[in-house]
Amino acid sequence: MSILVDKNTKVIVQGFTGKEGTFHAEQCIAYGTNIVGGVTPFKGGQTHLDRPVFNTVKEAVDATGATVSLIFVPAKFVANGVIEAANAGIKLAVVITEHTPVNDMIAAKNYANKCGMMMIGPNCPGIISSDECKLGIMPGMVFKKSKVNVGLISKSGTLTYEGSNQIINEGYGISTAVGIGGDSIIGLTYTELLPMFEADPDTKAIVMIGEIGGSLEIEACKVIKEQITKPIVAFIAGQSAPKGKRMGHAGAIISGEDSTAVGKMKALSAVGVHVVESPAHIGSKLKEILK
Repeated sequence: MSILVDKNTKVIVQGFTGKEGTFHAEQCIAYGTNIVGGVTPFKGGQTHLDRPVFNTVKEAVDATGATVSLIFVPAKFVANGVIEAANAGIKLAVVITEHTPVNDMIAAKNYANKCGMMMIGPNCPGIISSDECKLGIMPGMVFKKSKVNVGLISKSGTLTYEGSNQIINEGYGISTAVGIGGDSIIGLTYTELLPMFEADPDTKAIVMIGEIGGSLEIEACKVIKEQITKPIVAFIAGQSAPKGKRMGHAGAIISGEDSTAVGKMKALSAVGVHVVESPAHIGSKLKEILK
């Protein structure tokens, strides 16, 4: 099992015929993702990657029954793309595009919530349910299933891959990995995803990878304390970051004690999370608590 997406999920790609959309859609199809078509305005009626192209998301949904959209449109068109997907009845939008304007994403996220559409990203590597469905830019070979599987939630793209590698090297597998992105305004966060993994019978433990800045990890502590019974291993990046300096992601800026790596590590430890000081220790800590 997995969360949010599986081998039966019908997916469309917005920005399907563009350079990035084409390259990554090919990779997703090769992984086994059920991409049923794509959307590029004014190119409807064409065929691309042996899939139909539509002018609008509504046309694509009506023709294919797709419930998920993978979005690769340019940054200035992301908000419109998200809103169009929500209006068409899409249930989950996975937004890979980076450099999206903050005000645009505030409006898009509010509209998606109003329509009941979930969103992952923007500026994220996407989501992958091992051996079933890959949506985004994650290297598929890093994610595999095993007899004992772990759920992974990460703000960082590269640390998503490193965390998965650590898990796989200890003989465990990945049920689903979600790269939530590091922008200041994003869709699904730890607070929504942790209960999904708690409810998934195939997920035996959870790995959280966070970073300095914002309060998402602190907010997750209440959910962990009240709702999560499965063991959690966490790593917080940015332990040596100076206060007030943005480190990489737009949301990675220390603004108070709770937004520092130390503050987040203390808060997570206080609710029973197994916090490690290096991503290199994720696998060994999992082995220690799952043996």
